[in-house]
Amino acid sequence: MAANSGRFFSLLTLTVALFFATTTTVAEIRFKEIRSDDRSTIPFDEFGFTHNGRLDLNVSQISLSNPNPHIRTNPDKVGFFLCTRESWIHVVDQLRDGEIACPIDSDVVKQLFAFNQLNGTDRINTSFKVTDSNQFSLVFTNCVPFLRVSMNVQSAMYNLDAKSGHRDYLSAGKTILPSIYFVFFLIYATIICVWLFILYNKRLSVFHIHFFMLAVVTLKALNLLCETEDKSFIKRTGSAHGWDILFYIFSFLKGITLFTLIVLIGTGWSFLKPYLQDREKKVLMIVIPLQVVANVAQVAIDESGPYGHDLYTWKQVFLLVDVICCCAVLFPIVWSIKNLREAAKTDGKAAVNLMKLTLFRQYYVIVICYIYFTRVVVYALETITSYQYQWTSVVASEFVTLGFYVFTGYNFRPEVHNPYFALDDEEEEAAAEALKLEDEFEL
Repeated sequence: MAANSGRFFSLLTLTVALFFATTTTVAEIRFKEIRSDDRSTIPFDEFGFTHNGRLDLNVSQISLSNPNPHIRTNPDKVGFFLCTRESWIHVVDQLRDGEIACPIDSDVVKQLFAFNQLNGTDRINTSFKVTDSNQFSLVFTNCVPFLRVSMNVQSAMYNLDAKSGHRDYLSAGKTILPSIYFVFFLIYATIICVWLFILYNKRLSVFHIHFFMLAVVTLKALNLLCETEDKSFIKRTGSAHGWDILFYIFSFLKGITLFTLIVLIGTGWSFLKPYLQDREKKVLMIVIPLQVVANVAQVAIDESGPYGHDLYTWKQVFLLVDVICCCAVLFPIVWSIKNLREAAKTDGKAAVNLMKLTLFRQYYVIVICYIYFTRVVVYALETITSYQYQWTSVVASEFVTLGFYVFTGYNFRPEVHNPYFALDDEEEEAAAEALKLEDEFEL
């Protein structure tokens, strides 16, 4: 009874994993080694199939061992099956009500292979047709108490094109991602050309920060190009062929430069002052290592698949680090306003700088909205959107990011009369006078 209870709670744990598994991971050919594992359920991968879906399953070096000689090994209770998230919840209900003794016996799952079909061999090499359009998870179940299983599992999930018959290793909701990323790459390439034209024509009013902006946009474009090639190769072959490495490199550089740019703009570096205070430097020294950790976590999440080892831990690390980075870049802005407000009471020049920073408030609001949307709203879209439309969260995130880049470039473009950069003499006097009146009113 205790063993059955333990297996039941293990099934409940898998249900939670199925529910909370991120849908951002794209499927590909995966290989996993299982060694002396006695878990009742082991999820492997998740994929959105069309009506022309296929699953190639290659299991080798299968070994079964039971340290309890009094329990008979029943191989028909050990095997692989496919199930949707909804059907898995129904399976758990059936187990709880005693209708079935093992998930592989349920009528709501697609049984693929039970180990009683091995016929004395230690390997499985077979292909299955999936004609039901839905998102399925490949799951291994072991309903024999204390039975330990060792095996090497290679799975390949893909859809066949109805006309050409070519394999598509991207999930049904992700198959158009290469085209989406390439369109956004072309948009950013156009922005780079426009920005270079602006820098050349306004070269007398160009600051160092404008070249830094150019670097950020360039890295974003290269990141999109690598992601296009990464998804294209996965779509055709099931493997990224090294493009994922370049993608991670440019993602890392893009993340660091973007956070650094927000800090530099928020503190007024280059166009308000040519230096950073010690506290602002410390923020950058904190943000950059945290971005390293965040990118390591992202690599671990992407490469391990939706049910990888320690996936939940890596997700928590990534979320925590990302939140810390987002909060940290806002601190220098607050410090700068506070310090300038205090200095402005006695320093007319500081009063002008305070007015300049006051003009940044709109930008600060946009930064917060950008962070909130890309971290919270996009995740919500991934969770609630049907598997066929998983691409919509990517489009939403890229459009918001594009809007943020355009807004930043437009408001901080090199311009002699740009209010973010300069105030004329009359505005300087008005700023100082306004602060004096404010102090008198407070008194």
